Amino acid sequence: MFKRIAIFAIVIVAGLSISFTPPRPKVLLMTKTNGFYHSSIPKGIETIQKLGAENGFEVVATKDSALFNASNLKQYAAIIFLNTTGTLFNEDQKAAIQQYIHNGGGFVGIHAATDTEYGWPWYNKMIGAWFDSHPKQQEAKLLVKDKKHPATRHLPSVWERKDEWYNFKNINPDINILIAIDESSYEGGKNGKVHPMSWYHSFEGGRVFYTGLGHTDASYDEPLFLKHLLGGIKYAMGSKR
Repeated sequence: MFKRIAIFAIVIVAGLSISFTPPRPKVLLMTKTNGFYHSSIPKGIETIQKLGAENGFEVVATKDSALFNASNLKQYAAIIFLNTTGTLFNEDQKAAIQQYIHNGGGFVGIHAATDTEYGWPWYNKMIGAWFDSHPKQQEAKLLVKDKKHPATRHLPSVWERKDEWYNFKNINPDINILIAIDESSYEGGKNGKVHPMSWYHSFEGGRVFYTGLGHTDASYDEPLFLKHLLGGIKYAMGSKR
C-alpha cells in the first residue's frame, strides 16, 4: 500500500514539474531590407537560430513589418535587426516599437541596422547612431573599452579582424562604448580618436545593444564574434549571465 502511494506521489510530482516548466524566451529577428541587401543575411539567420537553440531561447525570423504591433511584440524578450536597411515601418508600427522599448523590451542592432529608418529621429537616438560611409573591407584593430559587459568580457584588449568598418553620424552621446576602432590601423576612418564600433545603453526603459561587426559571411563562423553577439543578445533579453 505504502509503495503504491509513494509511486503515485512521484508521478504527481513529476507531472507538476513538467507542467510548470517555463517556456523558452523568444526573440524576433527582423531581416527586411529596403535598400542594400547583405548576402550574409541567410548565414546570420542560421547562426542566430543556432545560438538560440544552444542557449535556451527561440528565434523567430521575419521580413514582415506587420508583426511589429503592440500585441505581438509583448511575447518577445528582445527584437533583433540583422542588416536591415532603409525605411521599414509605418507610423503605427513605429509607435508599437517605441511602446515595446518603454515597457522594458530589449533591442539588438547588427551592422546595417544603423543604415535603417533615416527619417525617424527616435530610432537614431535609440540605436545610437546612423551609418554614414565605409571604406573597402580590410583588417583593423579593435580596442575593447569595457571588459565587464557580457558582449566583451571574453575578448582580447586589442582584437584584430577583417570586416566592413562603418563611419557613423548623429552619434548619441549617451551610449556606452564597448569597442572602438583604431583609425590608424586601417584606411578610411572618419570618426577620429573616438570611433565607436559596438555599444550599449539603457534607453527610455529598454536595453539596447549594437555591434557594427557582421558584414561578412565569415563573421558568423568566428567564435569570438559569436560570443560577442550572444553576449549582446543576452544583455538585451535581460539575462544576468
